[in-house]
Amino acid sequence: MLVSRGPHRAALTVAACATLLLAGCGGSDDDGPVDQTAPAQVRLYGTDGNMQNSFAEEFGDQSGLLKGMKGTTPLTPLSDDFKARLRSIDPKLSDFLYAGETYDAVAISAIAAQLAGSTEPAKIAEQIVGVTNGGERCDTIATCLELARDGVDLAYRGVSLTRGGFTDAGEPSTASYGTLHFGSDSQLDDGKTEFLGAGDETTASGKEPPAPVKETPSVIRASGAPLKLGGLLSKTGDLALAYPPMAAGGALALKEINDAGGVFGEDVVWIDGDDGTSPTVAKATVDTHITEGVQVIIGAGASGISRAVLPDVVKAGLVLFSPSNTDAGLSTVEDSGLYFRTAPSDVLQGRALADMILRDGARKIALVARQDSYGEGLQGNVRAELERAGHGSDQVKLYSYPASEDPNAPPPDFTEGAQEIKQFGADAVLVIGFGESAKVIQALAAAGLNLNR
Repeated sequence: MLVSRGPHRAALTVAACATLLLAGCGGSDDDGPVDQTAPAQVRLYGTDGNMQNSFAEEFGDQSGLLKGMKGTTPLTPLSDDFKARLRSIDPKLSDFLYAGETYDAVAISAIAAQLAGSTEPAKIAEQIVGVTNGGERCDTIATCLELARDGVDLAYRGVSLTRGGFTDAGEPSTASYGTLHFGSDSQLDDGKTEFLGAGDETTASGKEPPAPVKETPSVIRASGAPLKLGGLLSKTGDLALAYPPMAAGGALALKEINDAGGVFGEDVVWIDGDDGTSPTVAKATVDTHITEGVQVIIGAGASGISRAVLPDVVKAGLVLFSPSNTDAGLSTVEDSGLYFRTAPSDVLQGRALADMILRDGARKIALVARQDSYGEGLQGNVRAELERAGHGSDQVKLYSYPASEDPNAPPPDFTEGAQEIKQFGADAVLVIGFGESAKVIQALAAAGLNLNR
C-alpha cells in the first residue's frame, strides 16, 4: 500500500467499483494476464488543478511526460480583449484558469454592495444572487455600477457568467468547460481546445432580493465605505501554480471598479492574503482580515480550505466568495447565506471528464485523487458517471494519496500506487490534484507505463 513520506502518513486507499466499456470497443471481460515485460500504453488525463501550462514546471527535465495528456477545466472562451487587459496587469501571464471567475467574484461583490447601499456583509450577501438574475442586463463593470448607483435592478453578465445567473445556493446555474490537450512541447495546444456547455438556466434563482438602494448623500454617509475585499488565494502551497491568473483577474476587476468611480465614491480596497493551500495558513489570514475590517473575502483557492475556514468566516459575519471551489458538497454546506462561488460544481465536470475518457475507448480506468474534498469529491462524480452508463465489470479502480497541510512537507511516495495501477492493467489514468500530482505521473512513468500517445 502507498504510504506518504510526509508527516501525515496514510495508506493508499484502493477500491474496486463498477465501470463501463465504451460500446463497440471489442474484447472480452477477461483480459488475461498483463504482459509485464512491455511498457503499458496508457492515456493520461487531468483536471482543472493540473491542466495548466505552469504544470510543466513541476516536472523539471521530465516535462515530456505531459505530451498527449488531456483534461477538462471550467473555462469560458475568453476574448482577446480580456486577455490583453489581464496581461496589462501581468505581462508574463501564461495561463488563464479561473481568471474570469475571479474577475466576476470581485465585480459582483462591488455591485452587490452598491445595490445594498451598505458595506455591511449581511446586506451585501442578500444582494449577490440577485445581482446575477432579473433586472436590466449589463455586461461591464462600469455600466453595472452606474445602474446600481441609480437604484436599478440589474442582471450582471461578465466573463465567466455569460448564460444563467446564480442558483439559490449562490453558484452558477450554467457553466462552460474546456477540453484541453498538452502538445509535444508540454504546453497546452490552444488549437485543440474545445468548449462545451453544461448546466440548466432554469435552475437559476427566482427569488427577489431586497430593493436596490439609490445612491444619495445620506446613503453614502451611512454606507460604511470604503468596501474592503480580502484575498484568500493560493499564493503558496500545492495550488500555487493557479495563482497568477486568479491574481490578475482580481486585480483587473479592482482597477476597473475604481476607474469607474469605486463604490460609494471611494476606491474599493484590496487587502492581500494567502491561503497557503493549508488550513493553518488560511485561518491565520482570515483572522488578519477580520482585524482589518474586511467585509468580503475572495477565496479560498481550494475547496477543502474553504470548508476549513468557513465556520470562522460565518462566525465573524463576513462573506466568503470563491472563484475556484468546485466541490459539489459545498452546494449544501451550512453557511448562514454567506458563502458564494463563481466556479461550477464538480457534478458538471464529472460528466465532462467521464465523457472524454469513454470517447477515447478506455477499457480499464484508474482514478487517482488527492485526499481532500476536491479530489475525492470529483473522483466520486466521475465514477458515478461511469457507472451510470451501465457496464458493471470490474474495470475501474479508485486510488487516493494524502494531501499534506504542511507546504514544506516532502511529497508523498507514489511508487507502490503506480505498481498497483500497472498490475491492474489500466489503459487510462485520471489524475485529480494540484501541483503535487506531478509526482503521481512521474511514478507511473518510473513503473514502466508508457504515458505518451
